[in-house]
Amino acid sequence: MGAIVTAAHEASLTPGWPPRWLTTVPSQDVNSGDGDLFADFIQDMCRVTKDSVAGPAGSPIRLRPWQREAVRNVFARRPDGRYRHRTALVGVARKNGKSALGAGIGLAGLVLGPHGGEVYSAAGDREQARIVFGTARRMVELDPDLSSVLKLYRDAIEMTNTGSVYKVLSAEAYTKEGLNPTLTLFDEVHVQPNRELWDVLALAMGARSEPLMIGITTAGVRTDSTGQDSLCYGLYEHGKRVCSGEVDDPTFFMAWWEPVSQDADHRVPGTWLEANPGYDDIVSAEDFEASALRTPENEFRTKRCNQWVATQQAWFETGLWDSLADHRPVPDGADVVLAFDGSFSGDSTGLTVHDVSDLHIDVVACWEKPHDVEGWRVNPDEVETVIRAAFTRWRVRHCVYDPRIWQQLFERLAAEGYPVEAMPQGLAMIQAAQRFYDAAKDHKLTHSGHPALARHVGNAVIKATPQGWRVQKETANSPRKIDLAICGVMGHAYAAALPEPEQQFFASWR
Repeated sequence: MGAIVTAAHEASLTPGWPPRWLTTVPSQDVNSGDGDLFADFIQDMCRVTKDSVAGPAGSPIRLRPWQREAVRNVFARRPDGRYRHRTALVGVARKNGKSALGAGIGLAGLVLGPHGGEVYSAAGDREQARIVFGTARRMVELDPDLSSVLKLYRDAIEMTNTGSVYKVLSAEAYTKEGLNPTLTLFDEVHVQPNRELWDVLALAMGARSEPLMIGITTAGVRTDSTGQDSLCYGLYEHGKRVCSGEVDDPTFFMAWWEPVSQDADHRVPGTWLEANPGYDDIVSAEDFEASALRTPENEFRTKRCNQWVATQQAWFETGLWDSLADHRPVPDGADVVLAFDGSFSGDSTGLTVHDVSDLHIDVVACWEKPHDVEGWRVNPDEVETVIRAAFTRWRVRHCVYDPRIWQQLFERLAAEGYPVEAMPQGLAMIQAAQRFYDAAKDHKLTHSGHPALARHVGNAVIKATPQGWRVQKETANSPRKIDLAICGVMGHAYAAALPEPEQQFFASWR
C-alpha cells in the first residue's frame, strides 16, 4: 500500500503553512471537501469591518493562502462524502485575523449549510462571544447581497428561506440544553472557565449528520480553577498526540502555530514569523518590535508567540521601577486622582495620589500590620481622617477604590458629594495593570521613591488567567504586601484617562 499524500505536503510551499502542529489530512479528503467553497464565499461576500493593516473598512476580505489552507483542511470530506472532522482547534497568536476568519466561516455555515441549520458563536462570556458574532453582523450590513437574504436581530442572524439561524452564546451552559448545532465557533477557547459549555454543545450536535465545532484561539493558562488541565490546554495536548500518531482520532483536527523551539528567543523576527503566519502582513512588524520591548516575557510568549508558558513571574524586571524615581511630592492644590486599597486586619491598607498633569505618583499613607503584633487592625477613623484631609489638600478629580472592602466609608463620602468611584477588579484591573506597565516601560510615569511603594511593586507577580495576566501576591497568604501597587494601577488608569475628553478607558467599565 502506498504512502498517504497529505494536504500539508502538497501545500508546503504556501507562505505561513504548514503550522508547527498539524494533524494529518489526506489530500483527497481536502480536495473533495467544502473548504474552497467556504473560502470563496468569504472572499466574495464578506468585507473588512474596520480599518486595519488587512485593509480599509468595507473592502473585500482577501484570504491569505495559509487561511485558505486552514479552511480547506477543517472542511475536508472522507471518501464516503461525510465531513472528516467533528472538532477542530485552530491556534494562532493574536492579531492574525482570527475574528474576521471566524465570522466569515459562521456566515458561510449559515448560508451554505443545511435547511434548519443552527450556527453559534460561543465564548467564555457574552462580550467575548459577541466579538465574532458582531463582526459577522457588520459584514452583513456592509454587503448588499448578504443584506438581501439575511435578517438581522440583536443577537441573531436569520436566513428566512432556509429557516437557518446564527446566534451568540455565552458560558452559562445550563441554559443551552435543547440546542441542535450544525456549526459552532468557539472564540478564544482559552477563556472558557471549565468544560461545561463545550461539552453541552458537543453532546447537542449528536442529532446532526455533519456537525462541526471549531475553536479559534490563542494559548492561555494550563490549568483551570479546579487545578486540572484547562479545556484549551487539554485540547492542545490531545491535538499534539494526534499529530504525532500517539492517538488515532481522525475526527479531530488541529492547526497550531508556535515557535519550533519552546526556548526560542522571543525578541527576534524569526520567532515571530514561526508563530504568526500573518506577520508583516495582517499584523505589522513594527507592532511586534514595540510590543517586545514593553511586554513581560511570559505574556509576550503567550499572546504573540502562542506558547503555553509558566503561569507566574515577577511583574517588574530589576531596575525598572528605580529608574522612574523622581524624589518630589505632588504639589498642594494640584489636580489629582486618589486611589485606595486595603483591608481591616492582617493585610495592608494604602492611599496613593496621582498628579493628572504628569502622572507622578506619591504615597499619602500606608497602614501595615507590624510583624510582631498579633490581632492588629487598622483604625478606620484614622483612615477616614487621612482621606478627608487629602480631599482638602488637593483638587481631587476622582477617588477610586476597590469595592470589596470599606464600602460603607465610600458610600458615606459619596452621599456627601465627594467624587468617589469603585473600580471593578476583574478584566478592568487586568487591562489597567498592563497600561501601568506599558507606561513604566515607556517612562511615561514617575514616582516619589517612597520605599513602601517600591517594596509593594517588587512583591507583585503576574499570573496567567483566562482573561489575561493579573497582578497579585506570590501566594494568597503571603506576608509580602502589594496594596500600594494595586493603588498605583487604579490611580494611574484614571489619571491617564482624564486628559481625554470622553475618558473612554474607564467610562466603559461603568
